[in-house]
Amino acid sequence: MKQLYAKYSSYYKDNFNLAYPVVISQLGHTLVALSDSLIIGHTGKVPLAAVSLGNGLFSIFMVTGIGMSYGLTPLIAQENGRGNRSQIGHLLSNSLVINMTVGVLLSILIYFGSAHLDLLKQEADVVEQARPFLRYLGFSFIPLMLFLTFKQFCEGLGFTRQAMNISIIGNIINIIIGISLVYGLFGLPRMGVVGVGIATFTDRLLMGVTMTIYALRSPRFKAYLQNFNFENIKAATLKKILGIGTPVALQYIFEVSAFSGAAVMVGWMGAAELAAHQIALSLAAMTYMMASGISAAAGIKSGNNFGRRDFKSLRMSAIASYHMVLVLMGTTALLFMFGNHLLPQLYIQDNQVVSIAARLLIIAAFFQLFDGTQVVGLGVLRGLGDVRIPTVITLLAYWVLGIPLGYFLGITLGFGVEGVWWALLLGLLVASVLLFVRFHTKTKKLESQAEI
Repeated sequence: MKQLYAKYSSYYKDNFNLAYPVVISQLGHTLVALSDSLIIGHTGKVPLAAVSLGNGLFSIFMVTGIGMSYGLTPLIAQENGRGNRSQIGHLLSNSLVINMTVGVLLSILIYFGSAHLDLLKQEADVVEQARPFLRYLGFSFIPLMLFLTFKQFCEGLGFTRQAMNISIIGNIINIIIGISLVYGLFGLPRMGVVGVGIATFTDRLLMGVTMTIYALRSPRFKAYLQNFNFENIKAATLKKILGIGTPVALQYIFEVSAFSGAAVMVGWMGAAELAAHQIALSLAAMTYMMASGISAAAGIKSGNNFGRRDFKSLRMSAIASYHMVLVLMGTTALLFMFGNHLLPQLYIQDNQVVSIAARLLIIAAFFQLFDGTQVVGLGVLRGLGDVRIPTVITLLAYWVLGIPLGYFLGITLGFGVEGVWWALLLGLLVASVLLFVRFHTKTKKLESQAEI
């Protein structure tokens, strides 16, 4: 163990310093949904199920936005590794055009799509409360894309702390406004689920504006913004960014939509099952976003090393990221396993919901390691610009295997919500193994080519 640490110690340190602000910033996205669930959960299982449905559906759009914005990060990391600052501002302006267009279009889609939630065949009172909540989430999508654009710009250059600070403050604001509006504090009207939606919109609006002002006015970015303008938007640059962003978005969509699709299936089983699913999923999503922070940092480092053609450091740094995520997710697995009855009680006191959620957290404990390693594999490969094969892997793992098997185990064979979750675990296992094989093969090939 000492020899292993000595071999990778410098990489652990570099990766940790880059990763921990990204982990906290990424965690901020999930903490919004988590705080929504915690705030509303004590008002009853129907409001909690409504928030579960709304956040579950919105998460598909959110990860689409995260994926599209991520098309910028490895390109900036690679250009920065090459010392080519003149291209970075140009990349940012083209990425901003893409991201804001995506933000507006998907916000419109969410608004009009919310009118048709009844097609999902959920309980009527759950749908009634979920509809206005989802619309406020849709309004928040545009400032979220603004925040993500400048966040990815800063992180691609290795500056990760400001987004972390903004995320922390934003989550505090979200909690304060959410509690005040849900329970009618300080003379405000008691708004229930709608109050949570208003709080989330306000939080993301403030975060988007603050992140933009920081990136454009900070002296440290002046040298990188010389070509930041909208007079030189080029089709070739847009295509280059979309060539990475679109597959990354699809990777996120395939995984998260699988869990959202699972939520729909669980909703057919009843409000208690759906509420329990939301509790377990929100906890698992929180640890996933922590792992995705390590993944994002791994992608930045691999992009920098790829740009410098330092393939030995690329591989060593990537393996160090694998080690880090295994430690993190191993710890959370133990937390889920030994706290499986206590953690759900933070959300709700309904004995039926707590009992179901406790069983799901045992399954979640098993898939922590696979969830962490698959997302790090994706991050490293994105840094290399390798996105197409990993996208196919995620499609096969979650939608060709996970969801059909979940329906078969959960609905056809009658194993219920636990059958659905065991199927999702198998999908994560398959994705983890295939992505590691892809990483190992790809980086070994690069090392061999460099030695010739």
